[in-house]
Amino acid sequence: MANSTLIPMFPLALLPLPGELVPLHIFEPRYKQLLQDAETNDIVFGIYFSHEANLTKIGSIMKLESVIKRYPNGESDIIVKCSDIFTLDKLYRTFKSKDYPGGDINVWGTDISLVPGPVLVDLFVEYMALRNITRHITGFDLYQIAIELGLEFSDRYKFLISPDDKKENFLLTRLKFQYHVLKQEEKSKDVFHLN
Repeated sequence: MANSTLIPMFPLALLPLPGELVPLHIFEPRYKQLLQDAETNDIVFGIYFSHEANLTKIGSIMKLESVIKRYPNGESDIIVKCSDIFTLDKLYRTFKSKDYPGGDINVWGTDISLVPGPVLVDLFVEYMALRNITRHITGFDLYQIAIELGLEFSDRYKFLISPDDKKENFLLTRLKFQYHVLKQEEKSKDVFHLN
């Protein structure tokens, strides 16, 4: 465990992908304390994917981006951003002298610059156009495409644990399916008539 790092932990049934912005509503006292520490000390924390399917014990390293709203009772709406993925070695009930949990993790050092091939890029641009999203960034990486597809937790998990050389084919399969569904929805609009 010489390479592991102890960080604050927020176990949730969420699996953010690198580069993804995630809204959270903070209401438990221990996570209010974590938010205060994240604001004051500019620390990162982990969202451990608390789900029975998480056999490899992975999670996401998060950083506070902004506090959207503060409520009179101390609750907050915040936006956090995923910067990397980790494997959890050990989860602790408390982090040092704090009320919130902590965990020993090994950071993956995820390569977020994995560039998709032209087939995936062209289909993704068509898919975005079908969704009426025509103003978007250029030079997509695989993680941006995965985020935009809104993958379910099981697919996010499979995508993350796939070897880098298999990630593109994984996304291409999911994208073809979602593209087909959108095309079928477009066709059905022509079949039904309002009375």
